[in-house]
Amino acid sequence: QQTTSIMEGELSVQSMIKEVGMLADKFKDEDAEMYHSPYVHLEKSTVLQSARIFHDPQIVRTDPRRCCTVIGQLLHLQNGMGADPSNLLTGVEATEVFFGVTKLFMSDDASLRRMVYLFIKEVAETCNPDDVIIVTSSLTKDMTCDVDLYRANALRVLSRIIDASMLGAIERYVKSAIVDASPQVASAALVSALHLIRDHNVKGTGAIANPNATANFNIVKRWISEITTASSSSDKMVQFHALLLLYQIKKQDRLGVRKLVSSHSSQSSTTSRSSYQQSQGASPLTKVLLVRYTLSLISGNNILPREDDEWRSHYAYLEALLRDKSEMVVFEAAKAICLIPNTDSSDLQPAIHALQLFLSSPKPTIRFAAIQVLSALSDAHPRAVSKCNEDLEALIGDPNRSVSTLAISTLLKTGSESSIERYLKQISGLLTDIPDEYKISIIHSIRTLCTSYPHKHATLISFLANFLRDEGGFEFKHCIVNTIEALMHTIPDVSCKETALLHLCEFIEDCEFVQLSTHILHLLGNLGPSTTQPSRYIRFLYNRVILEVGCVRSAAVCALGKFGLQSKPLRASVLGLLKASLCDEDDETRDRATLYVTILQQALEEDPYIAMDDAKDEEDYTAEMKQEENQSEAASILLEPMPMSFDQLERALIMYAAAPSANDDSNEEVEELTFDVLPVVEDHHIMDPSGATTSAQHELLNEFDANSTNKANIASANVNAAANVYAQPELAQFGRVFRSTPVLQLTESETEYVVTCTKHILPEHVILEFSILNTLDDQLLQGVTVELQSTSQSGAHVYDPVAAIPCDRIPYGDTGQSFVVLQRVSQGSCSYEDESFDCELKFTVVSVDPDTQEELDDGYEEEYPLEQLDICTKDFMAGKTTVVDFRKSWEGLQGQNEVLNKFVLSYKSVGDAIQGLVSSLGLSPVDGTDVVASASAGNKPHMLHLAGQFVGNTLVLARAQMVLDGGKKGVVLKIAIRSGDEDGEVAKLVADCIR
Repeated sequence: QQTTSIMEGELSVQSMIKEVGMLADKFKDEDAEMYHSPYVHLEKSTVLQSARIFHDPQIVRTDPRRCCTVIGQLLHLQNGMGADPSNLLTGVEATEVFFGVTKLFMSDDASLRRMVYLFIKEVAETCNPDDVIIVTSSLTKDMTCDVDLYRANALRVLSRIIDASMLGAIERYVKSAIVDASPQVASAALVSALHLIRDHNVKGTGAIANPNATANFNIVKRWISEITTASSSSDKMVQFHALLLLYQIKKQDRLGVRKLVSSHSSQSSTTSRSSYQQSQGASPLTKVLLVRYTLSLISGNNILPREDDEWRSHYAYLEALLRDKSEMVVFEAAKAICLIPNTDSSDLQPAIHALQLFLSSPKPTIRFAAIQVLSALSDAHPRAVSKCNEDLEALIGDPNRSVSTLAISTLLKTGSESSIERYLKQISGLLTDIPDEYKISIIHSIRTLCTSYPHKHATLISFLANFLRDEGGFEFKHCIVNTIEALMHTIPDVSCKETALLHLCEFIEDCEFVQLSTHILHLLGNLGPSTTQPSRYIRFLYNRVILEVGCVRSAAVCALGKFGLQSKPLRASVLGLLKASLCDEDDETRDRATLYVTILQQALEEDPYIAMDDAKDEEDYTAEMKQEENQSEAASILLEPMPMSFDQLERALIMYAAAPSANDDSNEEVEELTFDVLPVVEDHHIMDPSGATTSAQHELLNEFDANSTNKANIASANVNAAANVYAQPELAQFGRVFRSTPVLQLTESETEYVVTCTKHILPEHVILEFSILNTLDDQLLQGVTVELQSTSQSGAHVYDPVAAIPCDRIPYGDTGQSFVVLQRVSQGSCSYEDESFDCELKFTVVSVDPDTQEELDDGYEEEYPLEQLDICTKDFMAGKTTVVDFRKSWEGLQGQNEVLNKFVLSYKSVGDAIQGLVSSLGLSPVDGTDVVASASAGNKPHMLHLAGQFVGNTLVLARAQMVLDGGKKGVVLKIAIRSGDEDGEVAKLVADCIR
């Protein structure tokens, strides 16, 4: 009984404690739990007063903890962490305190010495450099002492405060520290060397950011022998830092990087299995670096072909690492294999198998990393990834939302048509519990799925519409609306458009976002009148006129007006509805209603609608009848879309204004500004040579720094490529540039002189702009020009050089431009024939001091061969991505000049054939016809519409039918080409480009 009473007493006490805890949580003060820094109320004057103890030797020796506290307070003020900006240390105050801190070297306390090192690194940039030098003697003394902790930290601090002249004085100490027996000291020396060369200029980035770093780089390069020895150390971190430093020194030398990777992987002279066994001594971090450097060799600026021996050697090494004991190494190797260009499904199978095993790992980070790579790979190789579908389905309910979202997205991209309903049923409950950012990722996957299986559009659009009506933020619902709109334009089925429009109409009945309402109303006005029953949308539009805010009402008025202008049976009814908005309180709504009422009344007077006897007037009023109807000029202006987007219009106007003729005030005859005289705006897309690298894979490639050049090219694609031409007064006489081709590489990016060429097309001339980058720090280039020599054997030239503008000087790290002007020799179609030129760079080399860039001699003449330059017919064709009405434009061109041809193209798929045809002709696909449906992968023909503008503003249109040959010989192409010139010569030129 006594025991029972004691247990009851314990239970009652425990329950009481629990109740008290619940009350405490209920009345908990959130502010009381906030972390308050002990330095939050620091005053600078008080801290500076406390810092005077640094000058007292007795306190420094007997109370080092007190000195550490004061240094912590000073660092708090120095880094600006205080709330009061006046507490920041000035330069004079920092210098004064710095002198006091240097006296703390008299103490032997290890903690205080580490705080001193930290303070010197933080304050060195604020103080006068001449004052900082006084501490180097103490640091040098620590660097040569017997305590490894002091030696390592002294090396780290010295690397932050010394310059190139002082580095030479302590060079022998650093070299000995790199091969020191202590891993702590060796790692510190290697990391210090990395900091010394951190700001060294990288090829292609422009001017030198830090000249002192260049001098340091030249000194660090002399330590190659010691660094190579350190890379064979038994310590893992020393290996890692040594290999990282070696790569930083050699990364601009492709051959040097290749030797570095081969020497550490032992791949060049042994089989993959033996090399794997030999590399077991390397640390996992070192192997990860080798994987990334190997990938940079395969997929860098010069992508290796799959048949190349070097490609096979690198691939064999990566495949061998898939059997490594470290999960980190296996993952990096699998990820690298998935990112290699020019791979097929058989090459990817080992990596996919390794990643599939990671999907069942108990570690969430491993599962997330594996599924992220598989999700990116599924964009290009869905069938290869589909073998993991069972494992992916098990991850749909993963507690980690990132993993479950990626599992759903990957399944939607790799699933079959029969499994779509099952996947949607599984994820419908999950979407209500995850944040909007994850939902958006899934919506993008559904869009890809619907494009692959257009017959399932009703199910997928209904699924999207259900979540459109549920709770969610603006970005999520905007993504759904954009996806539904894209599907309406991509899928040719009329029922898809009508179903989607009805779902959008129901959504705007209770839409809380004004921007989405106006967007959908604009979409209804453009697409609704072309449906089979336009009247079903009138109710939704008129509800917006009477129930919404001003901007939504004005958008609804415009949509109603478009229905009245394009649907003759509804014209009288729409006119009556619009008259109710003539007295609207919103000015914009009232003005738009007035405009459309006036135009509709005029249309009814000129062409009244006579009702048919049959009740189905609306269905009988077909699209052909709408096209045959004569519209007034005002109605045509309102209904006719712009021939280009607003973004293209802005860029075209900027390019037009940049031309010399646009700014010439002496020209008395003012040119009328119309769409026809504006320059053609092109979007040059950087395509992966393998044709299989997706945007998701590019994001992963960026982590390896293997795609930085493509990023720079894409970022600069929207600038005016002819700006450098217009900046040369000597070239103004040749007129305005019609178009500029993408940048063409004439040298490899690892060579001494990196040369690229841009071809600027004019009506009678071609201006070649050569960009030359000088990558040698001991040379100055003067009088740089490019000499062209035609390779024609017959002696008949299509182009003759008539002018050249050399570049005066190109110092190290800079890029200069040289120009050569070619004139077409003859007129007519033969003047656009292809011609090749041998190019040679000619210049004067002046030797300069690498550190000061001071000229050392008068120079000497030098020549440097470049790659062959071709001028093709497609260079004179500007891709036209926007055509208002392709059918109408096609019928407007002369049919008697049409060129019909049939070819068999050696491509394995219709999608590859489309890319090849677009690249050969220079035309651009329009109306989304470059998207190949899944059915077209078989024997169903695919129709492609192409448009372009030839030099001289000649419109060129092409209709191509492609089908995969049943005999597996390739893709059969039937193409018809029409041009806007009278004799049809341009159409024949374009057809001859198909070889």
